[in-house]
Amino acid sequence: MTDASDTDADAPVDGDDPLRSPPGERSVPELLRFGVVNLDKPAGPSSHQVSAWVRDAIDETLAALDPEGPPTGGVAHSGTLDPKVTGCLPTLTGDATRMAQVFLEGAKEYVAVLELHASPPADFREVVAAFEDEIYQKPPRKSAVSRRLRTRTVHDLDVLTVEDRKALLRIRCESGTYVRKLCHDVGLATGVGAHMGHLRRSATDPFDDRDLHTLQDLVDALAWAEDGDDALLREVVRPAEDALTHLPAVTVARSAARNVATGAPVYAPGVIDVDDDAVSAASDGAETDGDADPDPPLVACLTPDGTAVCLGRVVGDPDGESGTVVDLERVLL
Repeated sequence: MTDASDTDADAPVDGDDPLRSPPGERSVPELLRFGVVNLDKPAGPSSHQVSAWVRDAIDETLAALDPEGPPTGGVAHSGTLDPKVTGCLPTLTGDATRMAQVFLEGAKEYVAVLELHASPPADFREVVAAFEDEIYQKPPRKSAVSRRLRTRTVHDLDVLTVEDRKALLRIRCESGTYVRKLCHDVGLATGVGAHMGHLRRSATDPFDDRDLHTLQDLVDALAWAEDGDDALLREVVRPAEDALTHLPAVTVARSAARNVATGAPVYAPGVIDVDDDAVSAASDGAETDGDADPDPPLVACLTPDGTAVCLGRVVGDPDGESGTVVDLERVLL
């Protein structure tokens, strides 16, 4: 990597700097327009309705605190939960909606009640353990995606407890796994049949249920912020960069970041540092056939002070003196 750093030469040539303030230094309006809420979705409303409530509540506060500025422009959640399902629904606000794809890169975790249609067989735990693997699934008829057979990986599938004809399961799986279908298939494999009862999502990488906040928490925090006390709001609404912590990172000079704001890729001279995971796939491809891996991992490009710049894929040598290192997928400035 180069020794690029933020010197006077990195200062913008005019007063219109596209870079945001560092995450810890943003005003409340800046935070609300580029933030993330680790929301505890209640049972009843759809994910879409919850997102709409979040958007409207934030826009009301923005209108009060910064009437000359724009509204959020929308919010985006981490993946639909059925109305009856509760739990972890990280929700991005404003310009942060551009990074919604990051939630497809990590795993999701659920706690589910498996309701068996008869007493569980003696080998019940062994049958369940066999699903801790790559499995085939066809999305259900009510899903919003094409109903084509596909594979999904179940990373961990634990039987927490069994009582009568109910089993409590903890499932850590690839994004896009249908837990309801998984429960149905487990029931078929046991020979007695089963369906999913209550379901709660306990984690969506990089968030989990240790610091969830309810809709009421958000509304209270916004009301306090309007009265001049933003302490609770800064607990509930976090800088959007917190949604990127599970991705490999590429650190770029502020001057390079300003070029990215105009649509330029990240070139080698602007790269300061790169996580090893960000380049491993590209390096493997180069060693095997001379070409970069066609699907290297998604990376987050950040300035040295932690400000999000873009999402992209590493396609070149970060240690080189020239050439493209990161191809852009989403500009976040």
